Order: sequence, then structure tokens, then C-alpha cells
Amino acid sequence: MECYPWTMNFGHERATTGRRLRGSRSGFTIVEVAVASFVMVFSLASTIVALQTGFRSLDVARGTTLASQIAQSEIERIRLLNWTQITALPSSEAIDISGLFSEVGGITQHFTVVRTVGTDGTDTRTNADQIRQITLTITWKTSDGMPHSRVFRTIYSKNGLYDYFHTIARAQ
Repeated sequence: MECYPWTMNFGHERATTGRRLRGSRSGFTIVEVAVASFVMVFSLASTIVALQTGFRSLDVARGTTLASQIAQSEIERIRLLNWTQITALPSSEAIDISGLFSEVGGITQHFTVVRTVGTDGTDTRTNADQIRQITLTITWKTSDGMPHSRVFRTIYSKNGLYDYFHTIARAQ
């Protein structure tokens, strides 16, 4: 009986297509399995490290954004004060931010804000008492316990910075 490779053989003859059967020699060696396992473990470990670094960076960016929003809110609140209220502020004070944000994410528990009010140290003119430098220092800890802080500074003048620059500062 003649067998062709494209026909099925139901007899006892073997259809040969020119290949020899490998028998018990088919499969992977222990070295191949070890190398493949090492590559897989290395890939998984690299992925986990990359994810951890990304989540840490995301946490720092989120904290920095919230610190900027807290500073913006406090600076806008200070802008509404008149000169008498500005000069009455204590030189250094911890700010309660619980009224600025809702308690959705516990923001007020993670951030501390310190406001410092003083004369502008760079201004040695005789009218230096008509200008105040206001510094906000915002500190927080990220989820991994690392402390971070941001400092925001602004200058407040008795009759506004425009008036200060065009009348008092030019006269000196």
C-alpha cells in the first residue's frame, strides 16, 4: 500500500514525511528552563520596581499640587485684609486649614501650614515699615513617610505694590 503525506494511513505501515521521530529526546533541558525562569523573574521584578517608583512620584506630585492649592487659598485670603489687619498678624503662626477644604481625603490631617510675617529684609530704605513679606511654609509626609515642604512668599505693601513702587521707592 502506497502512502502519501496528504492521505491518512489506517494500516500498520507508518507514513513517513522525511522526518525522524525524536522519541524521548523532545522537551527542554534544565538549563533552558532555568534561563527562561530567570528572564521571567527579572522582568516581573523590574516591572514592580517601576510601578513603585511611579506611584511614589505620583504621591509627591499630588502632595505638591495640594500644597500649592492651600497656599493659593491662604494668599487670596490675606489679599482681602487691609494694612491694619496685616500689621496685627503675629510674626509666626500655624494656620488652621480645616475651613479651606472639605474632609474628603483628610487633607487637613496631612498638611501643616505656618505663616511668617516680617519686614522685607532686602529693603533698607527709610520706608521699609510700609512693606511686609509674608511667607507660607507647607509641610506634609507622603505615603512612604518621607517629609516634604514647599515655601511660598509674597509681598504686601501699605497702599499696594503699584503705589509703593511709583511713589515711595522712586523717591529714595
